[in-house]
Amino acid sequence: MSELTAHLDLPVNRDAPAAARQTVANTLSAWGFPDGEWVHDAVLIADELVANAVRHGGGCLVLQIRAARDHVSIAVVDGSAVVPRRRAPDSDGGRGLRIIEALSQAWGVQDHHGGKRVWVRLLPPPSPYG
Repeated sequence: MSELTAHLDLPVNRDAPAAARQTVANTLSAWGFPDGEWVHDAVLIADELVANAVRHGGGCLVLQIRAARDHVSIAVVDGSAVVPRRRAPDSDGGRGLRIIEALSQAWGVQDHHGGKRVWVRLLPPPSPYG
């Protein structure tokens, strides 16, 4: 597989996570990732990233999806330079980074034009074609 990329500008409102979920599911399926459970995990990660960006970020919001030979990455860019941090779970949240860590190979944050880019790396499922 050659490298594939997709970028989507999202509204900074409560509709953004749903748009991200649909985009990730459709994109990964169109790119030939047949494992429904793995795609579901990727969709959940995108939902968490976007929901956190809407809640704690600001400015422009961009979803990025990239598939390379050995990994898939999902990233969200927002206008806030505040770095995500783990916090104790409570009725308002605090579970997002734990979910991301449980489902991914790695994650991190990069400075991005005065804001940040939060990325998550996933190992793709084994190919059914060997």
